[in-house]
Amino acid sequence: MAMAVFRREGRRLLPSIAARPIAPIRSPLSSDQRRINLHLFCREEGPLGVRSISTQVVRNRMKSVKNIQKITKAMKMVAASKLRAVQGRAENSRGLWQPFTALLGDNPSIDVKKSVVVTLSSDKGLCGGINSTVVKVSRALYKLNAGPEKDVKFVIVGEKAKAIMFRDSKNDISLTVTELNKNPLNYAQVSVLADDILKNVEFDALRIVYNKFHSVVAFLPTVATVLSPEIIEKESEVGGKLGELDSYEIEGGETKGEILQNLAEFQFSCVMFNAVLENACSEMGARMSAMDSSSRNAGEMLDRLTLTYNRTRQASITTELIEIISGASALEAAK
Repeated sequence: MAMAVFRREGRRLLPSIAARPIAPIRSPLSSDQRRINLHLFCREEGPLGVRSISTQVVRNRMKSVKNIQKITKAMKMVAASKLRAVQGRAENSRGLWQPFTALLGDNPSIDVKKSVVVTLSSDKGLCGGINSTVVKVSRALYKLNAGPEKDVKFVIVGEKAKAIMFRDSKNDISLTVTELNKNPLNYAQVSVLADDILKNVEFDALRIVYNKFHSVVAFLPTVATVLSPEIIEKESEVGGKLGELDSYEIEGGETKGEILQNLAEFQFSCVMFNAVLENACSEMGARMSAMDSSSRNAGEMLDRLTLTYNRTRQASITTELIEIISGASALEAAK
């Protein structure tokens, strides 16, 4: 009865199998010879080899995806830890430069001949589009302030913006700084950077482009402007917004120009300190979001690969059963 079932199932499923035709057996075989022939039939090199390779490839791919998922989860945890360490300092530094902007202003009414665009970016990737965003804003500022009698230069902070800007704006870059975030950020380190920028470039207006941190998934490209002491004096002379500076009394024997020079330098260092911290927070938040998305994508890919592996394995088992049934049916028919 069992052999009859094998023959019936074999006749039903045999047309769907792409296997080599079985030569009819013209002489009676012993039971041992039948077992040997059936074993050799099931060990055909063609289809069975391909099925074994396909399942092995899927298993290797699943292993690779699991390893990548572990890495992305670890990077997300590291970014979250660094974000907590920097976020509080960034929020506290926002009050340093705002009084200077209220006093000295950031939107000159007179024509500015020399402009310097300071672009802040990250040294590492895998942090979304924060670097490309500040580069786009910097290029837009360059086009806006460029002219026949105007000079616009770049100061690049960060390896990623440097790699992008060097492609088409190499001649307009005055200074590049990398590995700023290698050590924990502090005001002394940023003030040294600000002093180097002031010594190496001549400017009427410094425009700092950075990403202002709002939340883990949101950051806003921001431009902060620092005017030179000469422009501030001209603004106060023409009676613009900065004309209120004349109402202040100067003590200590310093001239108005010296006071404005000191205020401009201190304002630039404070703005740079806040901008660097805000950009670092935006970088960590964007990296957290990117790694979280990568981990979810890896999980979805792992589910699809698991389904593919199970289907391939089930198809392999089904095909092997069909081959056994077909071989037994052929041997039974040869009797």
